[in-house]
Amino acid sequence: MNGQALTDDTFRHLCRSSPWRWQSLRFELHLGVATAAQEAGAREGDPSSDMELKAMKCWVRRPGALRVETLDRRLLASTTKINDSKDSLFISGNRKPWLLPPSMANPVKDSQGYVVRRPEALYGEPAYGSGRFASALDPVELAGERPVPLEKPFANVAEIENITRVEHHGRAAIQAVLTANNSYAPLFPAAPLLYPGRTVVRIDLETAVCVASQSLDGDTAGAGHSMILLGIDEYMLDDLFEEVSMGLTDVRNHIPWDLGPGA
Repeated sequence: MNGQALTDDTFRHLCRSSPWRWQSLRFELHLGVATAAQEAGAREGDPSSDMELKAMKCWVRRPGALRVETLDRRLLASTTKINDSKDSLFISGNRKPWLLPPSMANPVKDSQGYVVRRPEALYGEPAYGSGRFASALDPVELAGERPVPLEKPFANVAEIENITRVEHHGRAAIQAVLTANNSYAPLFPAAPLLYPGRTVVRIDLETAVCVASQSLDGDTAGAGHSMILLGIDEYMLDDLFEEVSMGLTDVRNHIPWDLGPGA
């Protein structure tokens, strides 16, 4: 994207691209309301990256594997039954279980490799808490699944302003100010990425994850999230996503051997 003009279409294509740009992520997630100084920074085009309230360390492996800890390593959530699968007798009354994962479906892409139109596939990220977690990992709600007809004003889910290239914790990102239209439909209604009025958002260029958002107007001013990406496509064992590992032994701990009487 270096040297190429940033357009509304570029931003929307990037927001549709997450399912094809990574398989595992390790990151810190910060949720909350920014301080007055951070709100002032957001109004000047810099959404807060150091929110002072709820912070978590997270591991995600597609499809559906999740681990969440506090920053002091207290477990908050982990995937259960990671190895469960449906046998040959599984029958469903709808099409969803038979859809392919996005990585096995081919989307329509633009010249930069970003997704113009998403195919029908089995989308969905592991959710924790309000759902903002999952929405940020695949921010398609900021763009919609496909382009809209040009002759329909305000048909896009959001109007886009002030698109710029920025750095977010040392990583290249695109930042823009979005205002939701009536067609905006958040993945989780209780946790939309876009607040009433204007919201400044940042999308990581490599992963297409929404790494920051912050409300600029009204009663929600200052609310949002910030994400610090620490590892991309690292190898993650199933044991990481179990609350109690059943497959590996911690060799640092002494293992007692009961040899019976007279031993």
